Amino acid sequence: MTDDRSIVILDGARRTPRADILIDNKVPGLFARYSTTALGGLAIKATLEQTPVERELVGHVIMGMASHSHRDSIYGAQGMAWRGGLADDVPALTVARICGSGAEAVAVGMEHILAGIRHDQARPFLVVGGAESMQYPFSAYNMRGKKVGEGIQKYGPLDPRGLPRGEVLQDTLLMGLYDPSASLAMANTAEELGRRYGITREQADEFGHRSHANAREARDAGYFAEEIASVTLPGSGGEPDLTVEHDTHIMDGISMAKMARLRPAFEMGGIITAGNASAVVDGAAAMVLGRESDAREHGLKPLARVVAVGTAACDPQIMGWGPVPATRIALEKAGLGGDAIDHVELNEAFAPQALACVRDFAEMDIDPAKVNPQGNAIALGHPLGATGAVLTLTCAYALRRKGQKYGLITMCIGGGQGNALIIESLS
Repeated sequence: MTDDRSIVILDGARRTPRADILIDNKVPGLFARYSTTALGGLAIKATLEQTPVERELVGHVIMGMASHSHRDSIYGAQGMAWRGGLADDVPALTVARICGSGAEAVAVGMEHILAGIRHDQARPFLVVGGAESMQYPFSAYNMRGKKVGEGIQKYGPLDPRGLPRGEVLQDTLLMGLYDPSASLAMANTAEELGRRYGITREQADEFGHRSHANAREARDAGYFAEEIASVTLPGSGGEPDLTVEHDTHIMDGISMAKMARLRPAFEMGGIITAGNASAVVDGAAAMVLGRESDAREHGLKPLARVVAVGTAACDPQIMGWGPVPATRIALEKAGLGGDAIDHVELNEAFAPQALACVRDFAEMDIDPAKVNPQGNAIALGHPLGATGAVLTLTCAYALRRKGQKYGLITMCIGGGQGNALIIESLS
């Protein structure tokens, strides 16, 4: 691959911590005050502060976002760009491939540069990444056309007890987790994969326990410190400011005995529980992409090269299997065997889904021990539109730290898809 066709991620990429949407399942989470665009702005600002690229050389912003969940979400990546400190003349694009949106932003950024149709060579670098505030609202339905006063309030909170007959209030988060094409919720598609692969409750719990143990070890060793930009929350009512430095969902006191006591969360007799399913969190990540030749010309240090991209689709009833065909495509495009992969970041939407993928990865000669050695979404969380970008940063920094070469980032996508990126460390 020539330098002119080689797309690199510059050193300095950053992400926010991932924060649970609720504290103790009772009160709004630490990032509840931030919309998706605000979180994306935090990640972009931190990345530009750490990446020594002149902001005048950034010609476009491409950010992933799964749901238009806030009043400013329609502005998406453009809102993230100005919040991140970029000039008004920098255009921005929001991409949405649900759970794969953050990785999709990396792929679209590559295509933008290599196609050259709209690429600004005078400003050759792009900011890409993803963000998601999963503080999704409750939405009122069947109220369009009603006058103010007939169940519609122009200002102030809505009391659902006062809704006129025929109107309903629904949780946007839960609605988004149900796929009508599969006639199943996301968790139930993972239960179906568990049945097809003969995965037991004990195996699912062991996988969840491993995620928390690996994440705790990585956190305590400081492995996430170089990729996380801490977020300071201003205190109110005389309280001191609070600085969030770590992902909040990692459970320090987890044990197999505690895991075994958790009840099935989605099906009677099912194997998925709160302990072996991905955490619902808010978060964002950003990075700067450019040609390797442009990075060299401007004296910038690449962190990793994006070698290949794979995107695939599958039966929506087993949507969690999507990483398998996506990874096959990416390996083929990279001209690599699975044994060349040194580090894998596989999004753990649900333990049986991830275990099914790991089994098929082994058939591709990808060592299961190399999958998620620092934990993943069960312990760290899955902020939908941000996840692909977060995992890309984690993989790139892990490869550099361990002196390894090739990394795989892959995730399942609701509706029956999968995304995969293969990167090569250049450090």
